[in-house]
Amino acid sequence: MTTSTAQWFGHPRGLSTLFFTELWERFSYYGMRALLLLYMTDVATGGLDLGTERSSAIYGLYTFGVYALALPGGWVADRILGQKKAVLWGGVIIALGHYALAVPSLVTFFLGLFLVVVGTGLLKPNVSAVVGDLYVKDSAARRDAGFSIFYSGINIGALAGPLVCSYLGENIDWHLGFGAAGVGMTAAIVAYVRGQKHLEGAGDPRGPAADPVQLANAKRSLIAGTACIVVLAGILWWLGASEIAPITLVGFADATGLIVVVLAAVYFAYVIGFVCNDATERRRVGACAVLFVGAALFWSGFEQAGSSLNLFTRDYVNRDLWGLMEVPIGSLQSVNPFFIIVLAPVMGAIWVKLGDRNPSIPVKFGLGLVLLGVGFGVLSWGASMAEAGGEQAAMAWLVVTYFFHTVGELCLSPVGLSSMTKLAPDRLVSQMMGTWFMGAALGNLIAGRVAGYIEALPPAELFRTVALIVAVGGAVFLALFKPIKWLCAGVK
Repeated sequence: MTTSTAQWFGHPRGLSTLFFTELWERFSYYGMRALLLLYMTDVATGGLDLGTERSSAIYGLYTFGVYALALPGGWVADRILGQKKAVLWGGVIIALGHYALAVPSLVTFFLGLFLVVVGTGLLKPNVSAVVGDLYVKDSAARRDAGFSIFYSGINIGALAGPLVCSYLGENIDWHLGFGAAGVGMTAAIVAYVRGQKHLEGAGDPRGPAADPVQLANAKRSLIAGTACIVVLAGILWWLGASEIAPITLVGFADATGLIVVVLAAVYFAYVIGFVCNDATERRRVGACAVLFVGAALFWSGFEQAGSSLNLFTRDYVNRDLWGLMEVPIGSLQSVNPFFIIVLAPVMGAIWVKLGDRNPSIPVKFGLGLVLLGVGFGVLSWGASMAEAGGEQAAMAWLVVTYFFHTVGELCLSPVGLSSMTKLAPDRLVSQMMGTWFMGAALGNLIAGRVAGYIEALPPAELFRTVALIVAVGGAVFLALFKPIKWLCAGVK
């Protein structure tokens, strides 16, 4: 841990390094995400013209991979690189991915997506770990305040990225937008390298990564695991190419989702049945399983911001701004981070003010899902009115939808992350956090697949269906809050 006396707004000076690193990394991620599905489905202005269903499958697999690879990314940092080097290497790989996307070629497009997924898997889980390493363990309040500052950098980057990249990509050239995301990631690398001196030991290799024998074993395991994945990918490609077992992107995406669901069910059943030491542990791990389901359901709706809502904005929304300009499609992705920046302090103050009356974990999950459903209900209403009038919907419908989605996110996401660490037995904390990431990954995959139906179903009907599913899920959490609270076994 760092012992530096240098300060930045009353916090370790290294926090500024990580703040700007994460700000620019999120600028690049959300800037590119705002363009991705639009570029894949574009026909007239140099896009890939892959079709909505195929493009949505690719989008879902990409966003799934970004979250799913956080697990091996954390493993590589813990056992080989250390968090500090993992962040640097992850940033370099992400930048290369964005620059590959800036080259107009189908090969460089898929190479770019692969590199961004791998790089984000290295960077995303480990940069937060380095933030935590800046603070001594007994300064909980100061540590929480430091993370709040750090997360504000995430939302500033998420706000700016879609505005810049969408303007360049949609109005000038798609690849210029992807290149701008690469420039943002390069800025993150520069900020990180220049600020290394302020980290002073935070994120350095320790434990298995600092032991030569365990390090050598971990490297061999990494090489063997990578080789197995390459061989499996080769077999799948050969089966598809030879038409022995035709494999489509859509089919592969659906199979991936099903496999994750089955593995999650088997994993939780195994841990509850054979790993937990007593009834309290079994109850709490059971609560983690319930939260996994809630998280996957929530993100399957929320993450449609970059998929079905982006396509809806393109085809059904009047983006004229008072006759002054046409708002770029992807720039509306900045509404959510704007609301987070504005509403997060308000929501935090409300929870503090409530004190002992603060809603329980299942109630907050239920509220988050219901608010998500209300957002989709608003959008369905706007879409149906536009369809009935034979005109495009106003942007205000989207803004109101994002408002409800953001409030729902602020109810569910922070409490979910915190609850998983509290509910999990100490020896299983990392694994339970891994299930949270997998819930997010599964939700992202589903969100991408839902977008594939936007051409087959009227938008009002599609969004009404999503609203009903997530709202019913929220109602179940609210109705069963006492049994779920019992599972939590005293954890609040």
